[in-house]
Amino acid sequence: MKVRPASAQGHGRFWVGLLPWAWMLLFFVLPFALIVSVSLSTPELAVPPYVSPFAGTAVDGASAFRPDPASYARLGGEVAALGTPGADRPYLAAYANSLLLAALTTLCCLVLGYPFAYQLARAPEAMRNTLLMLVMLPFWTSFLLRVYAWMGLLDSSETGLINQVLLGLGLVTEPLPLLYNTGAVLVGMIYSYLPFMVLPLYANLVKLDLHLLEAARDLGARPATVFLCITLPLSWRGIVAGSLLVFIPAVGEFVIPDLLGGGSVMTIGRSIWDDFGPNQDWPMAAAVAVVMLIAPIVLLHRHGGRAGSDE
Repeated sequence: MKVRPASAQGHGRFWVGLLPWAWMLLFFVLPFALIVSVSLSTPELAVPPYVSPFAGTAVDGASAFRPDPASYARLGGEVAALGTPGADRPYLAAYANSLLLAALTTLCCLVLGYPFAYQLARAPEAMRNTLLMLVMLPFWTSFLLRVYAWMGLLDSSETGLINQVLLGLGLVTEPLPLLYNTGAVLVGMIYSYLPFMVLPLYANLVKLDLHLLEAARDLGARPATVFLCITLPLSWRGIVAGSLLVFIPAVGEFVIPDLLGGGSVMTIGRSIWDDFGPNQDWPMAAAVAVVMLIAPIVLLHRHGGRAGSDE
């Protein structure tokens, strides 16, 4: 068998590794640099509605960098006013509401998705593919159409399907306000993100060694003890993976709160949209987006550094 030279293998690894780095540069680093540039711009009623920090000219005619940190100062002012009662903190309030909705969505998806993933992993092999297809079936339909379908189901008038059923059964005397509130947003987010919780849990639970469960039962452990002491700890990685896949995109969710919340549920995604749209404050919207990306990275880095030092 002919062995390739080490230099050829190194060149092959270089070209293979170049593709993901080029992808990150083109679709993450460059757009992020543009957003940072916009966040340091000065708002102005023009097209585009800001003045770039590179728009100034120096004495010698070269381009001068003149950033405007007013947007970041405004966010810093909201943080500084955390201890002040009655202070106006619209962006922090919207971000806190987004975190709360994302946490509730993750918790509900875990409670609903874990039993489903467990039964899916324990189902006969002939049925697993069918059940997996049912889990992934919603992805075959447009996300926007699914949200609009929930609007039809939760419509607060007599034309809403759920209200029609309740009125027809005589359970209520007038239509319930099911749409344009936090409950409707939460239902829509749970429905949309549930598969992201089920699939990682299934991938983890299907590899669970059943001999451990049998040994625990033979030693007299009750079903609840077997689950809490064996199944749950061994599925912890699936829980973490599923929770991250649900929580991270749910924090920045915009479409579901906008359509099912009807503007009454303020989230950070809606705040950014308002600044990019009606308010025409692009630097502020870009600053919020930059902070949303950098703050979790810094917190995770500091937490990881402390965990490593503790070990």
